[in-house]
Amino acid sequence: MMPPSPESGALRIALAQISTQVGDCVGNADRVLDTLARVRQEIQAQVVVFPELTLTGYPPEDLLLRADFLAQCHAQIQRIAAFAPDMTVILGAPQRRDDGLLENAALVIHGGGVIARYAKQALPNYGVFDEKRYFQPGSAPCVVTVQGVALGITLCEDIWETAPAQAAAHAGARVLLSLNASPYHRHKTDDRLAVVRARVAETGCPLVYVNLVGGQDELVFDGRSFALNQAGERLCPLPAFTEGLGWLDVAADGRVLAHGSGSDWPSGEAEVYAALTTGIRDYVSKNGFGGVVLGLSGGIDSALVLTLAVDALGADQVLAVRMPSRYTSPMSLEDALTQCERLGVRCDTLPIEPLFNGFADTLHDLFQGLAQDVTEENLQARIRGVLLMALSNKFNRMLLTTGNKSEMAVGYATLYGDMAGGFAPIKDVPKTLVYALARWRNAHRQTEHPPIPERVITREPSAELRDNQRDADSLPPYEVLDAIITAFVENDQSVEDMVAAGLDEATVRRMVRLILLNEYKRRQAPPGIRISRRAFGRDRRYPITSGFRPK
Repeated sequence: MMPPSPESGALRIALAQISTQVGDCVGNADRVLDTLARVRQEIQAQVVVFPELTLTGYPPEDLLLRADFLAQCHAQIQRIAAFAPDMTVILGAPQRRDDGLLENAALVIHGGGVIARYAKQALPNYGVFDEKRYFQPGSAPCVVTVQGVALGITLCEDIWETAPAQAAAHAGARVLLSLNASPYHRHKTDDRLAVVRARVAETGCPLVYVNLVGGQDELVFDGRSFALNQAGERLCPLPAFTEGLGWLDVAADGRVLAHGSGSDWPSGEAEVYAALTTGIRDYVSKNGFGGVVLGLSGGIDSALVLTLAVDALGADQVLAVRMPSRYTSPMSLEDALTQCERLGVRCDTLPIEPLFNGFADTLHDLFQGLAQDVTEENLQARIRGVLLMALSNKFNRMLLTTGNKSEMAVGYATLYGDMAGGFAPIKDVPKTLVYALARWRNAHRQTEHPPIPERVITREPSAELRDNQRDADSLPPYEVLDAIITAFVENDQSVEDMVAAGLDEATVRRMVRLILLNEYKRRQAPPGIRISRRAFGRDRRYPITSGFRPK
């Protein structure tokens, strides 16, 4: 439905929540032009606000060190300016200062050219952010007046500090515009709203918050753009994990006169599930793969990854492979096939017993007189990894690994075996959350039968690499393990802190030791989707060779 025309004297601002691709300046500019055409036809806004670093995508990383890349970006600015001379377009792009240093900038484009420029003042350099490597901070506010309304511009991290917004208000801004590339993690929405409400309360200005959406390597951007009026009430919330357009009308004194309708935002398991499917979809499509392949064991982890892949890409883009050994139970084979049938996925079977025997024969003389141990268990996993990588190569399908955060933390995974692959969708999902997501998915969007067979969820987990193997033989209950991982990895708590919280000291020390010892494995793991405040990867940079041992 077309919005009503703005009241006399009102300024209409459009929120343009789009998905970009890092490095594709031309494609990103195309997305901007398509959006501007939609805004002109559907919303009739005078001002259109896009996310941070619109033209480069976020984070562009060392592409910013290339002069030819920056030149491509600059050429697209001129193209956009020529397309919409009648609109005021505010978007993000890197810009050179007169001294040659680079700024993370917001450009105000109108009348065929750039009429103002704002340089981001607060450069984040923690967690997944590394902006001080590339950019110099700005120091001055930027306020532009459009149809009598003074608009103050900020960029992402600026809004998490008090000074930039206050400087804009002191310079005369009556409405604040915040361009963002704020990546998702669980529970971040409440943090964002609290921070933005604080800036509104401090300045007395309503605020328009426009965020990036889509997957980029380990990161997922959840969108969820919105506006706040002067009372801190949330207006026109845009959807989570998908593109969207919104609008609001403001008066010269900053009052919000009207606004578009909004979308409900998912929470809990629904939110995490949407983040994971978004990450899979964009990683596969943006890297040009024709689908995915994964090994399906009949266990809970691969069952969840299979369902995520189907929901993200469609059943025709997913190939599942059973690879039974002498230790694989009939139940596992039955449950894997049942899940494929329910989801409409092609399921192939490649027995590994002949290959395992061949390796055993080759190694026989060297291994003679030695008892079987984890070597033979890992050999099975590595055979499976070789087969899956062959299918990935032959059919141009991304190999999805199925390990979860609990396993990756303590090294309960095999290098060049079940860790082999191109992308790890649940790498940052602890085992307890794996179960919660499986139950949630079975209860939602359900057809005649839930996609994950019930006994996959209820049976005791096992790697099935030796007789009567159980995860509990090597690990504490997952509720305990995940509590230790959250405390040590995500919250940097000491052994004393964890014991004081009620965890068994011997168990804590054993698991912490495993977490530290297995850094070398995690360095060789494929990238995976970040859903926590601290994932293994960009967030957590521990040395492999280290003498640190918690006391």
